[in-house]
Amino acid sequence: MAALISPSILSADLTRLGEELQACEAAGADAIHIDVMDGRFVPNITFGPDIVAACKKVTSLPLDVHLMIVEPEKHLEAFANAGADFLTVHYETCPHIHRTLQTIRELGVKPGLTFNPGTPVEPLELLADMVELVLIMSVNPGFGGQSFIPQAIGKIRQTRAILEAHGSNAIVQVDGGITAATIRATYDAGARNFVAGTAVFRHQEGIAGGVSALREALN
Repeated sequence: MAALISPSILSADLTRLGEELQACEAAGADAIHIDVMDGRFVPNITFGPDIVAACKKVTSLPLDVHLMIVEPEKHLEAFANAGADFLTVHYETCPHIHRTLQTIRELGVKPGLTFNPGTPVEPLELLADMVELVLIMSVNPGFGGQSFIPQAIGKIRQTRAILEAHGSNAIVQVDGGITAATIRATYDAGARNFVAGTAVFRHQEGIAGGVSALREALN
């Protein structure tokens, strides 16, 4: 599978969000990653369904919505109606994870499952057939611009092995500290979808330069 670049709007200039999303599309990005934070599960507060709906109006790229929130099951329908193509929930916030993933699929959205840096991925053994994306966090979630946690490499490798053992075609995604210097190691471990915020939106050569630098690092 080809490598997919998913710029995270956490690092975008929100006063020019429409222009920046269109620049991502023109630069060859594959999806737009939207980090939803509630100030409870993570320290920061970011976006809600209205931002997802606004993004839907200005880009044809898939919207990959990452719910870093407690009780995500209460908000799945709102984000689905706003235009999410993927809805990814945290294993740590979902006591009834099977039901939550099932609900996402019933809403016509692709279900994703996230594991924080300190959470083992063994539960994926029981859920591999229910997900279309598995997100391995390579920083502790809540803020952009953090440094990559090297232990994520082993977790990506383990995740890929579990999915292959279950015959799953789910995408392995990695988020946190992804730059031209870190992306290749995660690809070699089995990741194929790469979330990058600072490395894209704050690249010295602009958004196109940021996306290009990540692609070149993979080649």
